[in-house]
Amino acid sequence: MGRSERKQEPAGAATFVVIGADHAGVAAKERVKRILDELGVPYEDVGSYDAHSADDYPRIARKVALAVAKTGVKGILICGSGTGMAIAANKVPGVRASFAFDEYSAKMARHDNDANILTLRARHFPRARLRPIITTWLTTPFSGLARHKRRLAQLRALEEAAARTRASLRPGDAADTQEGQG
Repeated sequence: MGRSERKQEPAGAATFVVIGADHAGVAAKERVKRILDELGVPYEDVGSYDAHSADDYPRIARKVALAVAKTGVKGILICGSGTGMAIAANKVPGVRASFAFDEYSAKMARHDNDANILTLRARHFPRARLRPIITTWLTTPFSGLARHKRRLAQLRALEEAAARTRASLRPGDAADTQEGQG
């Protein structure tokens, strides 16, 4: 858990963040936690805690994504490229994970897409960019514009359709579709 003392919290900042990283993102996650502490944003760190572990990013992404989907908190995920975490987290209904590489992408993820998980890359990423990206993402509200609400409703419809499709599959259907493939 982050420090309990509160410093100046950015206007519109998330009230709570669940943060996770795979082995490649452990050091970057520690930097992100320091930034959250400085901003006065409380957080829960769900792992990984060891840069030498053999963990898999989907397991960490699932922990954060489920917390976000169930409770409405925000999440931050970090892996080598940031991409794997976004892909994995977006498998959880209700999650809108977005990779941000600069302040503009962080702002648009929140403003237009109401992203509830920020994914970051740990490798080949300038440390100086972390704070502006995180601050922008935490302080940018969803615009609430009709076109963006409509698009979010379309995303929910896609999730519901995918759930119906999965529910209708019979055992063996997936294997049958791969027959003859190398």
